[in-house]
Amino acid sequence: MTDSKPVVLHRLTTDENPGALSLRGIRKTYADVVAVDGLDLEVAYGECFGLLGPNGAGKTTTIEICEGLTPADVGTVTLLGLTWETSPVELRHQIGIQLQQTEFPAKLTVEETLRLFRSFYRSGLSLDESTEQAQLEEKRSARVGRLSGGQKQRLAMACALVGNPKLLFLDEPTTGLDPQARRHLWDLVDQLKHAGRTIILTTHYMDEAERLCDRVAIMDHGRVIALGTPQQLIASVGGDHIVEFAVTGGAAGDGGVNPALLTAIPGIQSHRVDAGVHQLSVTEMHTTVPRIFSALREQGLHLSEFRTHSATLEDVFVGLTGRNLRDE
Repeated sequence: MTDSKPVVLHRLTTDENPGALSLRGIRKTYADVVAVDGLDLEVAYGECFGLLGPNGAGKTTTIEICEGLTPADVGTVTLLGLTWETSPVELRHQIGIQLQQTEFPAKLTVEETLRLFRSFYRSGLSLDESTEQAQLEEKRSARVGRLSGGQKQRLAMACALVGNPKLLFLDEPTTGLDPQARRHLWDLVDQLKHAGRTIILTTHYMDEAERLCDRVAIMDHGRVIALGTPQQLIASVGGDHIVEFAVTGGAAGDGGVNPALLTAIPGIQSHRVDAGVHQLSVTEMHTTVPRIFSALREQGLHLSEFRTHSATLEDVFVGLTGRNLRDE
């Protein structure tokens, strides 16, 4: 990764209107480890904002600072026009938090759990509204210990929403869920977006960010390295499609492929090699792919793998950092 400034493609707020969340110059260190390194972020009211990055990128520390759980060493945090230093009680009544993993008392029922969390807020949703919003009406009398993983995540979401928050933090809400449970939570987040809530979402899943987020910030080593709408960031890759292939035969080094011959082909925007697999960013598949085949044949190479896909946020991350999002 280089030390260049992050790619900023879209901005929704101004200095006069900082929006629902504003981070200025946030820095946090643990011993010799810099978890967050001079972070600036702004999130508009009613926006679903995604914070993406691998483990160790600094996104969890950033979220904990926003939630008031961890103090920043340097910098300022403003939520809904308030700060944790001056208005901690008011902020706790206006934000909702769903942790990546929440442990509820197994012997309590869904209704008892929601009633407990509702008692923490001076106003909010009724129990009927909470169970309906989380699609838990049929499980209202069920004990938490008997719920499935997806149902527990929906209960965690309901507890985060029971105070009717203006600003909602969702920390990897679908990690470990099966595809159907993920879709159910996606539908719920969609409903919250359409209701005008501001949502801060962290995730390891690029398809989730593309599906739910209005804008995303990609973090690595405590910094934002790219910021924009999913469509803008994908366009920054330089091509609409990604071609991946591996070869046998030829000389050693880069699988025997001459990179200059590939990048000279019209329609190829970039080329990189990862563990013997070549990755090309391509604009026009129908004309470019036949030329790739010809170039490989001319070098006496044979394809052992070949696949294509539309460019995604994962490709943006790989292009910026040289590694996959879910690499540890």
